[in-house]
Amino acid sequence: MELICVGLNHRTAPVEVRELFAVAPSKLGEAARDLRDQLGVEEVVVVSTCNRTEIYVAGDTQAIAKLQEILGGKEHCYHSMRIDAAVHLCRVASGLDSMVLGETEIFGQVKNAYQAALEAGVTGGVLNRLFQKSFSVGKKVRTETGIQEGATSIGNVAVDLAEKIFGHLKDSKVMILGAGEMSRVTAQSLQSRGAHSIFVANRSYDRALDLAQQMNAQAVRFDDWQLVLEQVDVVIGSTGAPHVIVQKADVEAVRRKRKYRPLFFIDIAVPRDIDPAVAEIEEVYLYDIDTLEQIASEARVRRAKQIELCEVMIREELRKAQLAGL
Repeated sequence: MELICVGLNHRTAPVEVRELFAVAPSKLGEAARDLRDQLGVEEVVVVSTCNRTEIYVAGDTQAIAKLQEILGGKEHCYHSMRIDAAVHLCRVASGLDSMVLGETEIFGQVKNAYQAALEAGVTGGVLNRLFQKSFSVGKKVRTETGIQEGATSIGNVAVDLAEKIFGHLKDSKVMILGAGEMSRVTAQSLQSRGAHSIFVANRSYDRALDLAQQMNAQAVRFDDWQLVLEQVDVVIGSTGAPHVIVQKADVEAVRRKRKYRPLFFIDIAVPRDIDPAVAEIEEVYLYDIDTLEQIASEARVRRAKQIELCEVMIREELRKAQLAGL
């Protein structure tokens, strides 16, 4: 029985491919259980975020070809085994493999993925020890290196982009679609940059209200977000919806009322919240999650020396751990 990782991410697959294989957080345990039965292996954990879908398996190497097929074939997939797979997981948990180097959200997302598999009864001695070790390594990397300096979340980078577009956010009105963790981080960053008004729309109005109260923002019932679209300058999409939320027709309908003022969409959701066709409208500008790679790469250059230190730390910690399956 060997440790195997097969996946696709923002480096190997564009967002239109990644969104086809995204797994909702509430479905991670079920997906892992289905894969265990389908592959005939003993242990499975499925990690799925806006930038990656990865499947970790303790089993026979024949599972690699089957997993590649499940993820759409070899074109966009990568795989690793044994120590390389363990190193990869530690890099993911540490934020070293993220679009935004050192981002904080991924640590919690990996923890939640592992917890879902644990509760589904599809982990055992190999993946339990591996994931627990990856959490301790991730914490060590973040506390003992400078990897988290600067923008460390996709939400914060999205706000950086909005600020570059406007020059400043003090007079801007912003609507956030979604009230999850990514929305909270984005809202906090917007507020710290002086956004004039923030509106939060979510399918669960109670969740929108909770986030709005925390941020001194205004909650909006999800059915009313089109009305708010008339007022705002920036829309940030970060829901977990399995389909597009904002259609081109929604934007066309409010153009005259907006007096054709510029409108900026930043889509940090996977699957995407904003129909790519809205970018065809003259005064509308759309940036999806892949566009954020340019800003993220700037952070990567600044932290190049820190990456090398982190890589050495990860391998040393795994060497000392002597985990099974490696």
